[in-house]
Amino acid sequence: MSVLAAIAVLAVLIVVHELGHFLAARLQNIHVNRFSIGFGPILWKYQGPETEYALRGLPLGGYVGFPDEDPDSTIPKDDPNLLSNRPVLDRAIVISAGVIANLIFAYFLLVTQIGIIGVPNFNYQPGVKVAEVSQDLSSAANRAGIQSQDIILAVDGQELGASETSIKTLIQEIQDHPNQALSMQIKRQDQVVSLKVTPELGNDGKGRIGVQLSANGTIVRHRAKNPIAALTEGATEFQRIINLTASGFAQLISNFSETAEQLSGPVGIVAIGADIARSDAGNLFQFAALISINLAFINILPLPALDGGQLAFLLIEALRGKPLPDKVQESVMQTGLMLLLGLGIFLIIRDAVNLTDLSWVRSLFQQ
Repeated sequence: MSVLAAIAVLAVLIVVHELGHFLAARLQNIHVNRFSIGFGPILWKYQGPETEYALRGLPLGGYVGFPDEDPDSTIPKDDPNLLSNRPVLDRAIVISAGVIANLIFAYFLLVTQIGIIGVPNFNYQPGVKVAEVSQDLSSAANRAGIQSQDIILAVDGQELGASETSIKTLIQEIQDHPNQALSMQIKRQDQVVSLKVTPELGNDGKGRIGVQLSANGTIVRHRAKNPIAALTEGATEFQRIINLTASGFAQLISNFSETAEQLSGPVGIVAIGADIARSDAGNLFQFAALISINLAFINILPLPALDGGQLAFLLIEALRGKPLPDKVQESVMQTGLMLLLGLGIFLIIRDAVNLTDLSWVRSLFQQ
Protein backbone atom coordinates (compact mmCIF):
# COMPACT_ATOMS: atom_id res chain seq x y z
CA MET A 1 0.00 0.00 0.00
CA SER A 2 2.89 2.36 0.74
CA VAL A 3 4.19 1.96 -2.82
CA LEU A 4 0.72 2.69 -4.20
CA ALA A 5 0.55 5.79 -2.00
CA ALA A 6 3.87 7.03 -3.40
CA ILE A 7 2.77 6.36 -6.99
CA ALA A 8 -0.50 8.16 -6.28
CA VAL A 9 1.47 11.20 -5.07
CA LEU A 10 3.43 11.33 -8.33
CA ALA A 11 0.27 10.86 -10.38
CA VAL A 12 -1.48 13.73 -8.58
CA LEU A 13 1.49 16.05 -9.17
CA ILE A 14 1.46 15.19 -12.87
CA VAL A 15 -2.28 15.88 -13.04
CA VAL A 16 -1.71 19.26 -11.37
CA HIS A 17 1.05 20.13 -13.84
CA GLU A 18 -0.95 19.19 -16.92
CA LEU A 19 -4.09 20.78 -15.50
CA GLY A 20 -2.14 24.04 -15.26
CA HIS A 21 -1.42 23.95 -19.00
CA PHE A 22 -5.00 22.94 -19.79
CA LEU A 23 -6.71 25.63 -17.72
CA ALA A 24 -4.35 28.36 -18.92
CA ALA A 25 -5.28 27.46 -22.51
CA ARG A 26 -9.02 27.08 -21.99
CA LEU A 27 -9.32 30.30 -19.95
CA GLN A 28 -7.88 32.08 -22.98
CA ASN A 29 -10.26 30.22 -25.35
CA ILE A 30 -7.34 28.38 -26.95
CA HIS A 31 -8.30 25.07 -28.58
CA VAL A 32 -7.22 21.90 -26.70
CA ASN A 33 -8.04 18.53 -28.24
CA ARG A 34 -6.35 16.11 -25.79
CA PHE A 35 -5.80 15.89 -22.06
CA SER A 36 -3.99 12.69 -21.12
CA ILE A 37 -2.69 11.40 -17.81
CA GLY A 38 -0.01 8.79 -18.33
CA PHE A 39 1.46 7.19 -21.42
CA GLY A 40 0.94 3.91 -23.21
CA PRO A 41 -2.35 2.05 -23.75
CA ILE A 42 -5.61 3.86 -23.02
CA LEU A 43 -7.44 2.49 -19.97
CA TRP A 44 -10.30 4.99 -20.07
CA LYS A 45 -11.28 7.92 -22.23
CA TYR A 46 -14.09 10.41 -22.62
CA GLN A 47 -14.74 12.58 -25.66
CA GLY A 48 -15.96 16.01 -24.65
CA PRO A 49 -17.31 18.68 -27.02
CA GLU A 50 -13.76 19.52 -28.11
CA THR A 51 -11.28 17.66 -25.88
CA GLU A 52 -10.56 13.96 -25.47
CA TYR A 53 -9.79 13.07 -21.84
CA ALA A 54 -7.78 9.88 -21.36
CA LEU A 55 -6.20 7.80 -18.61
CA ARG A 56 -3.32 5.63 -19.84
CA GLY A 57 -1.48 2.60 -18.49
CA LEU A 58 1.73 4.26 -17.30
CA PRO A 59 0.74 6.96 -14.78
CA LEU A 60 4.18 8.61 -14.51
CA GLY A 61 3.64 11.25 -17.18
CA GLY A 62 1.01 13.09 -19.15
CA TYR A 63 0.42 15.72 -21.78
CA VAL A 64 -1.96 18.34 -23.15
CA GLY A 65 -2.47 18.11 -26.89
CA PHE A 66 -3.30 20.99 -29.22
CA PRO A 67 -4.90 20.70 -32.66
CA ASP A 68 -1.96 22.65 -34.12
CA GLU A 69 0.06 19.43 -33.73
CA ASP A 70 -2.71 17.11 -35.01
CA PRO A 71 -2.64 16.45 -38.78
CA ASP A 72 -6.20 15.09 -38.59
CA SER A 73 -7.62 18.25 -37.02
CA THR A 74 -10.46 19.92 -38.97
CA ILE A 75 -9.84 23.35 -37.42
CA PRO A 76 -8.66 25.84 -40.08
CA LYS A 77 -4.97 26.71 -39.87
CA ASP A 78 -5.79 30.42 -39.64
CA ASP A 79 -8.15 30.02 -36.66
CA PRO A 80 -7.15 32.76 -34.17
CA ASN A 81 -7.77 30.41 -31.26
CA LEU A 82 -5.10 27.94 -32.29
CA LEU A 83 -2.16 28.12 -29.88
CA SER A 84 0.34 28.79 -32.66
CA ASN A 85 -1.69 31.80 -33.86
CA ARG A 86 -1.73 33.49 -30.46
CA PRO A 87 0.69 36.25 -29.41
CA VAL A 88 3.93 35.25 -27.68
CA LEU A 89 2.62 36.31 -24.26
CA ASP A 90 -0.49 34.10 -24.53
CA ARG A 91 1.62 31.09 -25.48
CA ALA A 92 4.13 31.83 -22.69
CA ILE A 93 1.30 31.80 -20.15
CA VAL A 94 0.13 28.38 -21.36
CA ILE A 95 3.65 26.91 -21.35
CA SER A 96 4.62 28.26 -17.95
CA ALA A 97 1.28 27.43 -16.29
CA GLY A 98 2.32 23.87 -15.44
CA VAL A 99 5.30 25.09 -13.44
CA ILE A 100 3.19 27.75 -11.71
CA ALA A 101 0.53 25.15 -10.87
CA ASN A 102 3.15 22.87 -9.26
CA LEU A 103 4.50 25.73 -7.13
CA ILE A 104 1.05 26.88 -5.99
CA PHE A 105 0.02 23.30 -5.22
CA ALA A 106 3.22 22.74 -3.21
CA TYR A 107 2.51 25.81 -1.10
CA PHE A 108 -1.02 24.70 -0.25
CA LEU A 109 0.19 21.18 0.52
CA LEU A 110 2.52 22.69 3.12
CA VAL A 111 -0.25 24.91 4.49
CA THR A 112 -2.49 21.83 4.82
CA GLN A 113 0.17 19.83 6.63
CA ILE A 114 1.05 22.70 8.99
CA GLY A 115 -2.60 23.49 9.69
CA ILE A 116 -3.97 19.96 10.13
CA ILE A 117 -1.18 17.44 10.73
CA GLY A 118 1.77 19.56 11.79
CA VAL A 119 5.35 19.72 10.58
CA PRO A 120 7.77 17.31 12.26
CA ASN A 121 10.60 18.94 14.18
CA PHE A 122 13.41 17.16 15.98
CA ASN A 123 13.48 17.91 19.70
CA TYR A 124 17.18 17.58 20.53
CA GLN A 125 18.30 16.15 23.88
CA PRO A 126 21.83 16.30 25.35
CA GLY A 127 24.29 13.81 23.92
CA VAL A 128 24.59 11.56 20.87
CA LYS A 129 22.87 8.18 20.62
CA VAL A 130 24.76 5.01 19.69
CA ALA A 131 22.37 3.45 17.20
CA GLU A 132 24.42 0.31 16.60
CA VAL A 133 27.79 -1.16 17.58
CA SER A 134 29.74 -3.31 15.16
CA GLN A 135 29.81 -6.97 16.23
CA ASP A 136 33.39 -7.31 15.00
CA LEU A 137 35.43 -8.01 18.17
CA SER A 138 38.34 -5.93 16.76
CA SER A 139 36.47 -2.63 16.66
CA ALA A 140 37.32 0.04 19.29
CA ALA A 141 33.82 0.60 20.65
CA ASN A 142 33.23 -3.10 21.23
CA ARG A 143 36.50 -3.45 23.16
CA ALA A 144 35.70 -0.39 25.28
CA GLY A 145 32.29 -1.80 26.26
CA ILE A 146 30.07 0.70 24.40
CA GLN A 147 26.59 -0.70 23.80
CA SER A 148 23.73 0.09 21.44
CA GLN A 149 21.33 2.73 22.80
CA ASP A 150 24.07 4.30 24.95
CA ILE A 151 24.01 8.10 25.02
CA ILE A 152 27.45 9.73 24.75
CA LEU A 153 27.21 12.85 26.90
CA ALA A 154 30.79 14.12 26.64
CA VAL A 155 34.09 13.39 24.90
CA ASP A 156 37.43 14.42 26.46
CA GLY A 157 35.63 16.76 28.82
CA GLN A 158 33.67 18.47 26.03
CA GLU A 159 29.94 18.24 26.65
CA LEU A 160 27.73 17.22 23.77
CA GLY A 161 24.71 19.45 24.27
CA ALA A 162 21.17 19.37 22.90
CA SER A 163 22.10 20.53 19.41
CA GLU A 164 22.24 19.27 15.83
CA THR A 165 26.00 20.01 15.88
CA SER A 166 26.72 17.54 18.69
CA ILE A 167 26.98 14.53 16.39
CA LYS A 168 29.37 16.43 14.09
CA THR A 169 31.51 17.42 17.08
CA LEU A 170 31.76 13.81 18.27
CA ILE A 171 32.58 12.45 14.81
CA GLN A 172 35.25 15.11 14.34
CA GLU A 173 36.87 14.25 17.70
CA ILE A 174 36.94 10.55 16.81
CA GLN A 175 38.39 11.19 13.36
CA ASP A 176 41.04 13.59 14.67
CA HIS A 177 42.41 11.18 17.32
CA PRO A 178 43.40 7.86 15.72
CA ASN A 179 45.33 5.63 18.13
CA GLN A 180 44.76 8.13 20.95
CA ALA A 181 42.64 7.33 24.00
CA LEU A 182 39.47 9.41 24.33
CA SER A 183 37.54 9.61 27.59
CA MET A 184 33.78 9.42 27.14
CA GLN A 185 30.97 10.00 29.58
CA ILE A 186 28.08 7.70 28.72
CA LYS A 187 24.50 7.50 29.96
CA ARG A 188 23.18 3.95 30.00
CA GLN A 189 19.56 3.78 31.10
CA ASP A 190 19.63 5.57 34.48
CA GLN A 191 23.38 5.32 35.07
CA VAL A 192 26.29 7.49 33.93
CA VAL A 193 29.58 5.67 33.31
CA SER A 194 33.02 6.75 32.10
CA LEU A 195 34.91 4.82 29.43
CA LYS A 196 38.18 5.09 27.53
CA VAL A 197 37.98 4.52 23.77
CA THR A 198 40.93 4.43 21.40
CA PRO A 199 39.88 5.11 17.78
CA GLU A 200 41.53 2.87 15.18
CA LEU A 201 43.34 4.33 12.18
CA GLY A 202 41.18 3.87 9.10
CA ASN A 203 42.34 3.53 5.49
CA ASP A 204 41.50 7.19 4.99
CA GLY A 205 43.88 8.26 7.75
CA LYS A 206 41.05 9.14 10.14
CA GLY A 207 40.02 7.59 13.42
CA ARG A 208 36.99 5.33 13.75
CA ILE A 209 35.44 3.29 16.57
CA GLY A 210 32.93 1.03 14.79
CA VAL A 211 29.56 2.53 15.68
CA GLN A 212 26.59 4.07 13.96
CA LEU A 213 25.59 7.34 15.59
CA SER A 214 22.33 9.26 15.53
CA ALA A 215 21.06 12.47 17.05
CA ASN A 216 19.56 12.10 20.52
CA GLY A 217 15.98 13.28 20.79
CA THR A 218 12.44 12.78 19.61
CA ILE A 219 10.34 14.02 16.71
CA VAL A 220 7.51 16.33 17.70
CA ARG A 221 4.86 17.85 15.46
CA HIS A 222 4.10 21.54 15.40
CA ARG A 223 0.67 22.65 14.19
CA ALA A 224 -0.35 26.22 13.39
CA LYS A 225 -2.65 27.86 15.91
CA ASN A 226 -5.02 29.30 13.29
CA PRO A 227 -5.50 29.54 9.49
CA ILE A 228 -3.53 32.80 9.24
CA ALA A 229 -0.60 31.23 11.06
CA ALA A 230 -0.84 28.20 8.75
CA LEU A 231 -0.60 30.44 5.69
CA THR A 232 2.35 32.34 7.16
CA GLU A 233 4.26 29.28 8.37
CA GLY A 234 3.47 27.52 5.10
CA ALA A 235 5.13 30.39 3.25
CA THR A 236 8.22 30.08 5.46
CA GLU A 237 8.47 26.33 4.87
CA PHE A 238 7.84 26.85 1.14
CA GLN A 239 10.71 29.34 1.01
CA ARG A 240 12.99 26.93 2.87
CA ILE A 241 12.37 24.13 0.40
CA ILE A 242 12.72 26.52 -2.56
CA ASN A 243 16.13 27.64 -1.24
CA LEU A 244 17.28 24.06 -0.63
CA THR A 245 16.11 22.98 -4.09
CA ALA A 246 17.79 25.94 -5.80
CA SER A 247 20.99 25.23 -3.89
CA GLY A 248 20.83 21.57 -4.89
CA PHE A 249 20.38 22.40 -8.58
CA ALA A 250 23.22 24.94 -8.41
CA GLN A 251 25.54 22.30 -6.94
CA LEU A 252 24.43 19.78 -9.54
CA ILE A 253 25.24 22.19 -12.38
CA SER A 254 28.50 23.54 -10.94
CA ASN A 255 29.85 20.19 -9.71
CA PHE A 256 28.04 17.60 -11.80
CA SER A 257 30.66 14.85 -11.53
CA GLU A 258 30.35 14.65 -7.74
CA THR A 259 26.63 15.35 -7.33
CA ALA A 260 25.17 13.38 -10.26
CA GLU A 261 24.68 10.37 -7.97
CA GLN A 262 21.93 12.35 -6.22
CA LEU A 263 19.80 12.23 -9.38
CA SER A 264 16.92 9.79 -9.16
CA GLY A 265 14.19 8.69 -11.51
CA PRO A 266 10.62 7.57 -10.82
CA VAL A 267 11.68 4.28 -9.20
CA GLY A 268 13.93 6.01 -6.69
CA ILE A 269 11.31 8.64 -5.91
CA VAL A 270 8.64 5.98 -5.39
CA ALA A 271 11.03 4.07 -3.12
CA ILE A 272 11.62 7.03 -0.81
CA GLY A 273 7.92 7.92 -0.94
CA ALA A 274 6.99 4.39 0.09
CA ASP A 275 9.53 4.55 2.91
CA ILE A 276 7.98 7.79 4.16
CA ALA A 277 4.45 6.37 3.85
CA ARG A 278 5.45 3.36 5.96
CA SER A 279 7.18 5.37 8.68
CA ASP A 280 4.84 8.39 8.88
CA ALA A 281 2.15 8.88 6.24
CA GLY A 282 1.61 12.45 7.46
CA ASN A 283 4.95 13.38 5.91
CA LEU A 284 3.59 12.57 2.45
CA PHE A 285 2.26 16.14 2.24
CA GLN A 286 5.76 17.54 2.71
CA PHE A 287 7.21 14.89 0.40
CA ALA A 288 4.67 15.77 -2.29
CA ALA A 289 5.47 19.48 -1.88
CA LEU A 290 9.18 18.74 -2.26
CA ILE A 291 8.66 16.69 -5.43
CA SER A 292 6.22 19.26 -6.84
CA ILE A 293 8.80 22.02 -6.39
CA ASN A 294 11.49 19.86 -7.97
CA LEU A 295 9.20 19.14 -10.94
CA ALA A 296 8.74 22.89 -11.35
CA PHE A 297 12.51 23.50 -11.28
CA ILE A 298 13.21 20.69 -13.74
CA ASN A 299 10.51 21.79 -16.18
CA ILE A 300 11.64 25.40 -16.22
CA LEU A 301 15.20 24.47 -17.24
CA PRO A 302 15.90 25.79 -20.77
CA LEU A 303 16.29 22.31 -22.22
CA PRO A 304 14.61 20.99 -25.37
CA ALA A 305 11.34 19.09 -24.81
CA LEU A 306 10.84 20.78 -21.43
CA ASP A 307 8.65 23.81 -20.72
CA GLY A 308 11.79 25.90 -20.28
CA GLY A 309 12.99 24.90 -23.74
CA GLN A 310 9.72 26.02 -25.31
CA LEU A 311 9.90 29.30 -23.41
CA ALA A 312 13.41 29.75 -24.79
CA PHE A 313 12.03 29.36 -28.33
CA LEU A 314 9.39 31.99 -27.53
CA LEU A 315 12.08 34.37 -26.24
CA ILE A 316 14.04 33.94 -29.46
CA GLU A 317 10.88 34.56 -31.45
CA ALA A 318 10.15 37.74 -29.47
CA LEU A 319 13.69 39.02 -30.09
CA ARG A 320 13.77 38.08 -33.79
CA GLY A 321 10.22 39.15 -34.53
CA LYS A 322 9.53 35.73 -36.03
CA PRO A 323 9.88 32.12 -34.88
CA LEU A 324 12.78 29.86 -35.75
CA PRO A 325 12.13 27.64 -38.80
CA ASP A 326 9.93 24.64 -38.01
CA LYS A 327 12.64 22.19 -39.07
CA VAL A 328 15.11 23.72 -36.63
CA GLN A 329 12.62 23.59 -33.77
CA GLU A 330 11.60 20.01 -34.59
CA SER A 331 15.22 18.88 -34.80
CA VAL A 332 16.14 20.45 -31.47
CA MET A 333 13.00 19.10 -29.78
CA GLN A 334 13.50 15.57 -31.10
CA THR A 335 17.14 15.55 -30.02
CA GLY A 336 16.21 16.84 -26.58
CA LEU A 337 13.39 14.33 -26.24
CA MET A 338 15.68 11.43 -27.06
CA LEU A 339 18.25 12.63 -24.53
CA LEU A 340 15.60 12.99 -21.82
CA LEU A 341 14.12 9.57 -22.60
CA GLY A 342 17.60 8.07 -22.48
CA LEU A 343 18.31 9.73 -19.14
CA GLY A 344 14.93 8.61 -17.79
CA ILE A 345 15.52 4.98 -18.82
CA PHE A 346 19.02 5.06 -17.32
CA LEU A 347 17.72 6.41 -14.00
CA ILE A 348 14.89 3.87 -13.87
CA ILE A 349 17.29 0.97 -14.46
CA ARG A 350 19.88 2.31 -12.00
CA ASP A 351 17.29 2.96 -9.30
CA ALA A 352 15.68 -0.44 -9.82
CA VAL A 353 19.04 -2.16 -9.40
CA ASN A 354 20.50 -0.07 -6.62
CA LEU A 355 17.45 1.63 -5.03
CA THR A 356 19.48 4.83 -4.86
CA ASP A 357 20.30 6.24 -1.43
CA LEU A 358 18.07 9.29 -1.08
CA SER A 359 19.30 10.37 2.35
CA TRP A 360 19.46 13.96 1.09
CA VAL A 361 15.65 13.82 0.74
CA ARG A 362 15.12 12.26 4.17
CA SER A 363 17.24 15.00 5.74
CA LEU A 364 14.71 17.60 4.62
CA PHE A 365 12.11 16.07 6.95
CA GLN A 366 14.40 16.31 9.99
CA GLN A 367 15.05 20.06 9.92
